[in-house]
Amino acid sequence: MGFRDRGLDGPTFQMREKLMAVGDDYWIEDDSGHRLFKVNGKAARLRETFILEDANGVELCKIQEKKLSVRDKMTIEHGSTTATVHKRLLGIRDHYVIDVEGGEDLKAHGNILDHEYEIERDGDTVAKVSKKWFRVRDTYGVQLASGQDVALILAITVCVDAMARG
Repeated sequence: MGFRDRGLDGPTFQMREKLMAVGDDYWIEDDSGHRLFKVNGKAARLRETFILEDANGVELCKIQEKKLSVRDKMTIEHGSTTATVHKRLLGIRDHYVIDVEGGEDLKAHGNILDHEYEIERDGDTVAKVSKKWFRVRDTYGVQLASGQDVALILAITVCVDAMARG
């Protein structure tokens, strides 16, 4: 697919944009085109809910919109880890903060709407998201640093995409 070697040495994935409405399902592929994860959009819920599953249908993360909060928030339940993604209120650039319970917090910043942004932990880039790596419309790539929690980073990307278009 040609989107490897973007300065990070971990796995790469191909995501689809604008297919993430509640009730929609879509696959996340690796850089060889293998379907590794499925994002299952739950339509019968009062709040926006997505389930990140492995290729065998095993739930890895539950992603839910938090209603009745001052600003948009989504929570990610990933095993014993819970993370909350919310948009920072101040600033010129798009900026999302990811509060990880019992872990190190992350932030996503850059041109979110155009899928050109980075996810960082303590100033270190743990993932890059870019649409420029593809000629295919409505597709963008996610390149991770090695040693990252793949499911959590992909779930964060799903949250940021859902919140940016909402």
